[in-house]
Amino acid sequence: MEAHKPVCLIVDDAAVDREMMMRTLARQHPVPHVLTASSLAEARQHLARSGISLLFLDNMLPDGVGADFLSELAARSDWRRVPVVMVSDWPSPFMFDKARAANVLAVWSKGDFTPERVRRLVRSHARLH
Repeated sequence: MEAHKPVCLIVDDAAVDREMMMRTLARQHPVPHVLTASSLAEARQHLARSGISLLFLDNMLPDGVGADFLSELAARSDWRRVPVVMVSDWPSPFMFDKARAANVLAVWSKGDFTPERVRRLVRSHARLH
């Protein structure tokens, strides 16, 4: 992994959504290094091993709720500064409230995950490693 590239972690249990997000991130310049996880357990492993620059987090996962995972991120000194975007097919008022309380950058529907929106977000919020 090149030192100047941001590292983006996509956490989504749907392979088709992970693939769509990976394709969108591949259109960025510079192309970020992309890691994927299909569960919160896998996300924890990546967070523990890698300097994550930006986290794209689904809400409904097989082993928990992304909005609840936000409090776990905030409780860890090594994870709390990772910028988070919640990406969900069904954003709910409950999810928005938890996201707002956790200082999440944005809550997007899957349709909001467009090259231009991602480009602006990566340029302004991804910490480089």
